[in-house]
Amino acid sequence: MAEQGKVRGRAQAWRPWAGAGWPPLAWPPGLIGFANGAAQRVHGWALADVGPGRLVPWIAIAYGIGIILYFSTEQEPASWAAIALLAGTVAAAVAARNRPVGFPVALAFAAIAAGFATATVKRALIAHPVVSAVAWNVEIAGFVEVREERERSDRIVVRVHRIEGPRLAEKPDRVRVSVRKGTAPAVGSFVTFKARLTPPLEPLMPGGYDFARAMYFQQIGASGFVLGAIRSAEPPADGGAWLRYAATIDGWREVIDKRIRAVLPGDRGAIASALITGKRDAISAPVNDAMFISGIGHVLSISGYHMVVVSGIVFFTLRALFALSPAFSSRYPIKKWAGLAALGAATFYLLLSGAEVATQRSFIMVAIVLIAVMVDRSALTLRTLTVAALGVLLLAPESIVHPSFQMSFAATLAIVAGYQGGFRWMSGGADTPLGARLALIGGREIASLVIVSLVAGFATTLYSAYHFHRLTPYGVLTNLLVMPIVSIWVMPAGIMGVFALPFGFDGICWRAMGWGIDWMIAVALWVTSLPGSVGRMAAFGVGPLLLGSAGLVVLGLLKSPLRCAGAVLLAVASLWAIRTPQPDVLVSADGTSFAVRAAAGRLSMLKTGNDAFAIQQWLAADADPRTAKDRTLENGLACDEAGCIGRLADGSIVAIARTLEALAEDCRRAAVVLSQRAAPPGCAAPMVDRGVWQRGGAIALRRVGGGWEITASKPAGYDRPWARGQPGTDDTPLARPATTPPRDATPRAEDLEPDD
Repeated sequence: MAEQGKVRGRAQAWRPWAGAGWPPLAWPPGLIGFANGAAQRVHGWALADVGPGRLVPWIAIAYGIGIILYFSTEQEPASWAAIALLAGTVAAAVAARNRPVGFPVALAFAAIAAGFATATVKRALIAHPVVSAVAWNVEIAGFVEVREERERSDRIVVRVHRIEGPRLAEKPDRVRVSVRKGTAPAVGSFVTFKARLTPPLEPLMPGGYDFARAMYFQQIGASGFVLGAIRSAEPPADGGAWLRYAATIDGWREVIDKRIRAVLPGDRGAIASALITGKRDAISAPVNDAMFISGIGHVLSISGYHMVVVSGIVFFTLRALFALSPAFSSRYPIKKWAGLAALGAATFYLLLSGAEVATQRSFIMVAIVLIAVMVDRSALTLRTLTVAALGVLLLAPESIVHPSFQMSFAATLAIVAGYQGGFRWMSGGADTPLGARLALIGGREIASLVIVSLVAGFATTLYSAYHFHRLTPYGVLTNLLVMPIVSIWVMPAGIMGVFALPFGFDGICWRAMGWGIDWMIAVALWVTSLPGSVGRMAAFGVGPLLLGSAGLVVLGLLKSPLRCAGAVLLAVASLWAIRTPQPDVLVSADGTSFAVRAAAGRLSMLKTGNDAFAIQQWLAADADPRTAKDRTLENGLACDEAGCIGRLADGSIVAIARTLEALAEDCRRAAVVLSQRAAPPGCAAPMVDRGVWQRGGAIALRRVGGGWEITASKPAGYDRPWARGQPGTDDTPLARPATTPPRDATPRAEDLEPDD
């Protein structure tokens, strides 16, 4: 026993090679003590992060994961299966309610299943036809539900009452069509017209934004443009309560918009209207680009900042007015009454601005804060953000894949977490002489603005890079120069203008608002002209986005030093995004545009149609500063009437065949052949022709060794309601297999010269 006690008191020996005669290797006692201490410390941190109330925000995270899983499926899930899964996980959570570890785990799986079921059931509830082919001279009659004013044209969404066309196989419930500038009918009117309808726009490149998916959840089954005039007609039936509500709100917005434009023409009026009514489509492209490049584009989208300013101005103004009457303020809770009035103002602003996703989230959070004020509770917590996220995702689960939702919640999470974890240090020292002097010159407010801009900008950088392929190097500077003016001058003047409009004294308010907007525009244009102001980022996949989002969530939700793991995840995601390899060949979903990465490293592009939208998006995704009208886009391609050829960095030939006659030679010498038409069988090279891009949508190819890594926006087997799959003719529908042994694809000197 004594010997056993001695052995236990010594460091235990590690004997991996005891049978081979090796001497025992003992861990140093200090290292064992350090490891035990570190384990205890980590265990304590983990307990702090899972303490009472700390797991509540993770419910919204799990709920969102379930929605993401729905959108990642290749086949549409069955509603009954999703509901059954939800019921099973809820039952498991109830059964494990007394288990300290099992219950949170079961609840997380139940939240994931709830998100998955929410998206699945909503898709089933809004199921509607989607046009699958172009249709001309389609006669449409219906109610106008949405009217949008843009810089060069207007656009309307029509709820179809009657639709007929010679080649129209599907009859959509709603269509969105462009009309000539100034000819869009009012919301609520019943109109008839002829239109050219096309299927909703597919992703312009693999991994790109899915316009068709967004339109599907807006219950729009086709897009297009009006042919001829739009005629008003007597409605055959009542449009319903929702249409009457939409017409009323649009009428209010139209009155305010016209009054603002009458006083403030041009971009000043367009920006003022965007801040008050949410109608931001009329801002000119140069000013709109300057706003986003400089980092203040968020001002144009009504979100948390605007909602807080509006409700805050109403709250503090009414509270001050109530306080002027001592008899009233001593008998009634003026703070709560002011909160109730501010909640009403926020509700009106929500309805007036169009109730977009960012505005919904902002309203929910502001409403929670104001209700907390009325019941004497603290409200600026992560639980507030959790309720807002769950509310938005329950009503619009599709919003989780939109940049507005992602950037809005990322910025809010970072600000709330920063306030709870670190911003409070700024209130320290307020009673010292230095603190008093800083307060007099607004030092604390300036520091708050700088820190909030930094935190929010950092949180949204990943999403801005992923969706818009741009960064804002001078965002903090621009926000520091612009946001104080917007807060203390522009928005108060706009609110006063709305209240003064019925009395006819709103003109001076709009003019005052315009003076501040002039400053906004001047600063945006100046910052845009600075060296390096346009931060471009090449496209990367969803992997870095998800990993970076996980890092941001860990940084924001954890309280202990374990949050540093979030910084590690963000660093890995950033490196992953930067090192993402770019495609060597791109083919548009309609086969009218092609891009080949020339030996110089830039994309050389060929456009056979009139639509340059895909070209422009490809350039942005490649961090290329050129525009779709740049004459150097075809540099690197040798073209003639039969087609074009380009050479990659490794010397491989990429052929773009325009005629059937060119295919024979291209198939012999090229590493891959691209064609807008259906190619005959027998090509020795891999082929991307009409059948390939019709089945797979936009195609991206990357040269890997002697072969190709092929990615399609619609992989084989993909079939969703907004992107119906088409049956392939073989097991490899993305590239026509060679029917004869491939020949040597090493280019010759004459291959890079146009044919005579």
